[in-house]
Amino acid sequence: MPMEDLSATIGRKMITGERTMMARIFLKKGAIVPMHSHDNEQITYVLDGALEFQIDGKTVVVGKGQVMVIPSNMPHSAKALEDTDDLDVFTPPRQDWLNKTDAYLRG
Repeated sequence: MPMEDLSATIGRKMITGERTMMARIFLKKGAIVPMHSHDNEQITYVLDGALEFQIDGKTVVVGKGQVMVIPSNMPHSAKALEDTDDLDVFTPPRQDWLNKTDAYLRG
């Protein structure tokens, strides 16, 4: 899977099947994923590092070895508390990622 540099602080590798997408996200400490939502159900597994999510009016820290499910259409944001290697699984696949219209992550 080739690395796609989305910004100076976020990169990703992804693979997609017919009904599922898996993406490995690399975030440098301080990287911000702005508030957004999507129709896709998301499972986030932090392989290394830590992410601080704002979701459902709460702050949730997900650290190394921890997993979080983000329901469809749930607004959320994230901040990398340290250099983080994250594995995200989406169903169905994220069309905005596939056609590169995910401007909230780029630049």
